[in-house]
Amino acid sequence: MELHLSQEPEADALLSKSPFALLVGMVLDQQVPLEWAFASPLELERRLGKALDPKRIAQMDPEALAAAFSSKPALHRYPGSMAARVQELAKLVVERYNAKPEAIWTGADSGQELFRRVKELPGFGEHKAKIFVALLGKQLGVRPAGWESVSSPFSEPGSFRSVADITDVESLNTVRAFKQAMKAANKAKATADTAEKPPKKTTKKAAKTTKTKTQSRSTASARTR
Repeated sequence: MELHLSQEPEADALLSKSPFALLVGMVLDQQVPLEWAFASPLELERRLGKALDPKRIAQMDPEALAAAFSSKPALHRYPGSMAARVQELAKLVVERYNAKPEAIWTGADSGQELFRRVKELPGFGEHKAKIFVALLGKQLGVRPAGWESVSSPFSEPGSFRSVADITDVESLNTVRAFKQAMKAANKAKATADTAEKPPKKTTKKAAKTTKTKTQSRSTASARTR
């Protein structure tokens, strides 16, 4: 199945045929617009002048890779740290999966195993691991037993929560609207929780200290009269 995450035909074609490019896009999908994140693997490949191969990335000089990320326009808001993270990802894929990123999911016997493998990847916390497992299941047909439960709620049919649900411009806009609504709701909740917090109680020790300081100031004032 063809992916449509960046909304750029060439970039999406690379994501669809290159498992490593897809993983790189997922790593970069943080604190930047998701179209930017998923278009960056193709731009990185162009800057390097070679296919986006995990073995090649793992063996690159870190400064050269960082320079490729930092060249204008930068591939991410934090190009240096993301270059290092992508190289860490490449090294893990090479060392643990023999430079075959697709082995991460083709070799998983269960949803739990798949989730564990994805979560171990550099740049993949629990939240992102769930989204990626949902993406594999919903769009790439990778569905070991239990994949829905380990990637819930992103695996829910008909939901528009994450990149796992993006198949065209309309679904992209729906996912973005959902994220904005969640962000606004969380902000409102945080504000309400802060307003409802009772004032801090003054401990006996603090009250005694305050009383002593007040008495000292009074005594000092009396002496200067």
